[in-house]
Amino acid sequence: MAGTTKLNRDSTENSENTENTENTQKESASGFLGVIEKVGNKLPDPFWLFVILSGVVVVASWIGARIGMSAEDPGTGETIRVESLLTAENISRMVTDAVENFISFPPLGVILAVMLGVAVAEQTGLLSALVRAMVAKVGPKMLTFMVALAGVTGSVASDAIYVIIIPLGAMAFYAVGRSPIVGAMVAFAASSAGFNASLVLNITDLLLAGISTSAAQIVDSEYVVSPLANIFFVIPSAVVLALIITAVTELFVDKKAHQLVDHDDLNESELSFDNAVDADTPDDATGDDLELSPTESKALLAAGVTLLVFLAVFFLLLFLPASPLATPEEGFMNSPLITAIAVPIAIGFFLCGLAYGLVAGTISSGAGIPEMMAAGLKTLLPMLVLFFAVSQFLAWFQWSNLGSWTAIRGSELLQRWDLPVVLLFTGFIAMVTLINLLITSGSAQWALMAPVVVPMMMYVGISPEVTQMLYRVGDSPTNIITPMSPYFALALTFLQRYYKKAGVGTLMSLALPYSMSMLIGWFIFFLIWYFLGIPFGPGSPMSYEL
Repeated sequence: MAGTTKLNRDSTENSENTENTENTQKESASGFLGVIEKVGNKLPDPFWLFVILSGVVVVASWIGARIGMSAEDPGTGETIRVESLLTAENISRMVTDAVENFISFPPLGVILAVMLGVAVAEQTGLLSALVRAMVAKVGPKMLTFMVALAGVTGSVASDAIYVIIIPLGAMAFYAVGRSPIVGAMVAFAASSAGFNASLVLNITDLLLAGISTSAAQIVDSEYVVSPLANIFFVIPSAVVLALIITAVTELFVDKKAHQLVDHDDLNESELSFDNAVDADTPDDATGDDLELSPTESKALLAAGVTLLVFLAVFFLLLFLPASPLATPEEGFMNSPLITAIAVPIAIGFFLCGLAYGLVAGTISSGAGIPEMMAAGLKTLLPMLVLFFAVSQFLAWFQWSNLGSWTAIRGSELLQRWDLPVVLLFTGFIAMVTLINLLITSGSAQWALMAPVVVPMMMYVGISPEVTQMLYRVGDSPTNIITPMSPYFALALTFLQRYYKKAGVGTLMSLALPYSMSMLIGWFIFFLIWYFLGIPFGPGSPMSYEL
């Protein structure tokens, strides 16, 4: 009987999803967003995009060498000439160095190492429990801010945060008598539009820093962008974005949601805290309930104590003169604990996840831990495939000197224009947001832009750390308004669970106020920070001198 009921429910849901898909297609077929969707759908997968771009680099290098393209490096006075990749030497190099290009790609090893630790924290349930703990015990007035802050910080869980925070946001709002549609939108805006900010260091910092390092080395072969390059600005940004989301929610989206949705249209069965509890679940477990069980609370406390002990040991090893990892003569930024920050991060996540899993019972044996790590690495497989193509593109771009030539010529143009810094930054932000409507992978977009814009900005005196942070400001706020983003479709699916009539137009009308407000508000915050001369991270310069 239960099986028949489930089949009937699945059949009904499939029918509803088909109807919603048809409505979605109709709504997205016209207007500006329809144009964006059509153009974006014609773009190849990011892997093939970089394969195509690599081919373009090969052809462009041959043409550039034939017509004698060159530029004078303003730092060294050396003449940089575009070199053809179609010579026998370079063709051989493309084959022999392909594997080396891939394994030496700066973000690769860093992300793999960190994910080993993050995977344990995620698979044991620690990250989910942290998010739930942040929103479970707050009143209606503080709920919006706490869900927003949890969503922004949740980027530490990478793509998993969308599946965790959106339904939790809806249930949290429903539990205090508010619209679950608003809760879902707050969670979506925070986790997607606020993805590039966080209260803690995460994989985004490591990934972007690796790509920025590769780009900066086009100008300065010794330049390294630290994963901590933006941390001083990113942490307060999380609070600023949460406040912006709260203001937009209370002043506009809450009213808009009530205009769009009647209470009778809500699918309340999807908001029951008991509907996901399995019959075999222990008495102290609550399934998808926001409240932590006693066991989860104890496990979370154990993870917190573990984190404090870990941080105490970390700082002792960093600053204690007798420590083999301290570098008092060279400064703490040159300590292996900072230059190889990926290792302490991975260990920290691993230990906290281990402590949580042992107390919560989600780790039953030592053999389960490697399985968790493997499960976490599986989520990176699409990224690894993309990295192979990106690493070849960047290597060929550098070998051909097209990157250096473009950066020098571009910087000369900027110098002739002599744009005020605000206009320069505004133009860059606009370019990032427009490209992001079509290329929604943050790492793919930065890998595409960084080899040109980072050296170009360096030649006009802007440090790679500042350029990277500027990119982050322009990138994530528009994630929630492009149908090309897979998480836009995911958010629409969740929205349709609670409100069956929801379509692209519904989601867009609720997401656009968040997107524009966060983009403008965050950029203003960036400008204030920049003109006050506050470093964006430890040891991060505000300018670059050739």
